[in-house]
Amino acid sequence: MISPVLLQPQEIEVYYIIPTIRHYLSLFMKKQGLKQKNIAKILNIKESTVSQYLSEKRGSKFKFSKKIEDSIKESASKIKDSYVFIIETQKILKLVRESGELCHIHKQLSPVPRTCDPIKTGCLPYQ
Repeated sequence: MISPVLLQPQEIEVYYIIPTIRHYLSLFMKKQGLKQKNIAKILNIKESTVSQYLSEKRGSKFKFSKKIEDSIKESASKIKDSYVFIIETQKILKLVRESGELCHIHKQLSPVPRTCDPIKTGCLPYQ
């Protein structure tokens, strides 16, 4: 699964984390009774993409921790339009970074040096 190329943390977010967030959001929004058409409109994606998220053909490479999954579930109940979707996605991405899950997934997918420090690389703010 490890790429021979060192990927940037932002590439991990774009190619893996954001699709996984959309996967979870699609599942939770469907459980709330939204139709795929409405989910697609809110997430600004095609209905066929929502279908792939729901059938776990897309965005299901990783499972998030319960903490992040709960946060996504809470966000799903707040998201009623594309603007709120952006706000909630940014909150979730921040949580993924701060929880260390971004680093964990990054190390699974890319040859990250053992000495990698998320504060020095800018993945986490100075604390």
